[in-house]
Amino acid sequence: MQVFQADVEKSRDFLYELFKRNTSDEATDWLNDKLEKVKGANSARELYWAFSAAPRFVGKTVLQLQESELSKADVLRPGFNPSKWTTDQTARTLLLLSIPHQDQNEFLHKLNQLFSTAEMGELVALYASLPLLPYPGDFKLRAAEGIRTNMGTVFEAIALDNPYPADYLDEGAWNQLVLKTVFVGKPLYRIYGLEIRSNPTLARILSDYAHERWAAGRTVTPELWRPVGPFLNAFLMEDIKRVFAHPEQIQQEAAALACSQSNFIPAKELLEAHPVLKNKIETGELNWNYIGRKSLPAN
Repeated sequence: MQVFQADVEKSRDFLYELFKRNTSDEATDWLNDKLEKVKGANSARELYWAFSAAPRFVGKTVLQLQESELSKADVLRPGFNPSKWTTDQTARTLLLLSIPHQDQNEFLHKLNQLFSTAEMGELVALYASLPLLPYPGDFKLRAAEGIRTNMGTVFEAIALDNPYPADYLDEGAWNQLVLKTVFVGKPLYRIYGLEIRSNPTLARILSDYAHERWAAGRTVTPELWRPVGPFLNAFLMEDIKRVFAHPEQIQQEAAALACSQSNFIPAKELLEAHPVLKNKIETGELNWNYIGRKSLPAN
């Protein structure tokens, strides 16, 4: 059984410093009082009240992070990225990290109670905090619930800038997460671990989705071909040829990148036939993050 995926104390110290730097003295005093009570409380009453009330006392300001702090976050927990977190979200995560966790059943009971009664803002904090919580294997079903939600901000909290899904979801749930990200028009480049968790089944699912869109006279995001490229075969190559023939440059760039990821001989030959794009890929001028950011207005 894996108990820790990140050092709880170091994570707490890191988030606390971010919180202090991004909020008022009054908000920090309020949180200090609640953290002490949560640490020492015999019941969960103080936790539940503080978790619910946090926005009223600490606000919802988006954290302003420096590059060095983003790097430190990634050291604390590979893939951890709080660049879009808010002060109330950070305060709530600090409350979660202050719950005594030596008793696994008691810890999980408190977390499950919060998940069961949470409103949208609370769910965002809960799902975004998953990569820092003890007993990570016990939250797989919760993560799968997050994928099925109809609440956009909650889905973003689990799908984007969150390393938990790549590390813990089984293949079926992971594929569902990627497909839904495409379906709801969110950027794939913000899914942590996309290359590592790509698989032939996902490539086929995304191809099927593209064919449905094309049949309806619609386009697909060029990012869709990112998880497909490593698994190109004779069937998928027909998709890539179609994308190469698209009048939009960004679609052609995505097709070239997909070919560059493949060892399939026809894919290599197709890329050779587009020397300008091939050169941009080899020099780093053209990459998937560029495609993701460039296609955002269309999303």
